[in-house]
Amino acid sequence: MTVTPAVAFDNSYARLPGTMHVSVSPTPVEAPRLITVNAALAAELRLDPALLTADVGVGNALLEGMTPIAQAYAGHQFGNFVPQLGDGRAILMGEVIDLHGRRRDIQLKGAGPTPFSRRGDGRAALGPVLREYLVSESMHALGIPTTRALMAATTGERVYREQVLPGAVLTRVAASHIRVGTFQFFAVRRDLDSLRLLADHVIARHYPALAGAANPYLALLDSVMQAQASLVARWVQAGFIHGVMNTDNTSVSGETIDYGPCAFMDAYDPATVFSSIDQGGRYAYDNQAPIAQWNLARLAETLLPLIDADRDVAIRIATERIEGFPAIYTQQWLAGFRKKIGLVTEEDGDALLIQQLLDALQMARADFTNSFRQLANGETVSALASWSPLWQDRLTRDPQSAEDRRLLMRSVNPAYIPRNHLVEEMIAAAIQHGDYTPFETMLHILMNPYEEQPGAERYAAAPAPAEQVYRTFCGT
Repeated sequence: MTVTPAVAFDNSYARLPGTMHVSVSPTPVEAPRLITVNAALAAELRLDPALLTADVGVGNALLEGMTPIAQAYAGHQFGNFVPQLGDGRAILMGEVIDLHGRRRDIQLKGAGPTPFSRRGDGRAALGPVLREYLVSESMHALGIPTTRALMAATTGERVYREQVLPGAVLTRVAASHIRVGTFQFFAVRRDLDSLRLLADHVIARHYPALAGAANPYLALLDSVMQAQASLVARWVQAGFIHGVMNTDNTSVSGETIDYGPCAFMDAYDPATVFSSIDQGGRYAYDNQAPIAQWNLARLAETLLPLIDADRDVAIRIATERIEGFPAIYTQQWLAGFRKKIGLVTEEDGDALLIQQLLDALQMARADFTNSFRQLANGETVSALASWSPLWQDRLTRDPQSAEDRRLLMRSVNPAYIPRNHLVEEMIAAAIQHGDYTPFETMLHILMNPYEEQPGAERYAAAPAPAEQVYRTFCGT
């Protein structure tokens, strides 16, 4: 069954050679039920929300012009290279041009097996679908680049993980789903033609200004580095921990992608790890920037034959670029944290001042989000009693008025984040009782994270000791 939308699909990735993807159809389900449709995002994509039915949401029906494919990619997973991964439980349905002229992927996550499923069922459980919907939309509201959630629907079927769970499908929207691992897929096969075609496609789609560069592939590496430095700095400033920063989860567009065992910190601790499968803390909060650099080095390796025909020259040039990442990241980190403490000017001692603040929060096991919000509101933060005079002295050399500073700080220090214990509570209500009210309530509050909302106090409160969540799990 096909439904005619008002907007035409224009599927550029599906037109690329078959080495990059395979055609595949979603596996039908018998009893789909719609959970929610993101009407605002649908309008942005020029899609009529009335057409986004449960059947469309699970892949039983296609919008006219969709050309479903599964994308090929490889990846380093926790440091171990897997030469073929690919979309094992996701199907790229097509692309649309949104109201702003941007090309956007529309993908179904959990719509059945593909040739890349590696004996997996290709399905998604309800809990991870609700988590990704909620957290990705929260990230967007926080101003952090991210994939978006267009709709969610249950399948009426069961999926088998550690336990039997209700199945669901997420409709995900992205600038693209091209990853560092996509480049690795062709590099490991020494398929230079496909690698060059992929790089040209990424430049045209995400970084068109680079087309006229003297060395467009080196410029591409530079641009992806800038995007990743900015992205990870934004994560850190929000207290977000991705949890599974594999190269196949590193988008070349600079969006947050693949929300698996992700979480936001409560008490500040730079060594915080939530992922149940990250036994060594590889993707801990404070290790996200070094891992981003490591992932970018893997991208640089794939681009070497495009950067220069002389491999030694290419290695030297690419190494210099990768070694410059910490400075790029630190600049982004400082810029963001200066805003969080209300500074618009720069001084050499600002990095030390910010680190002293973080050290004080760690010593007191203080809540990360609430401590910064209290500063923004002009409230006393007991954990920062010894630090506050240093901050006040620094503020005397900053030209803003007190009111302008308050407005700046409130615009970057949220009152509401997806608190882990509340996310788990919301998932339990949906799975155990079919009750989506906690999901809808939490989503509504998180869409306006920077303004206090009457009656939403529990969504801003740090968890009680008995409510704390220490482990999150991947949905596969």
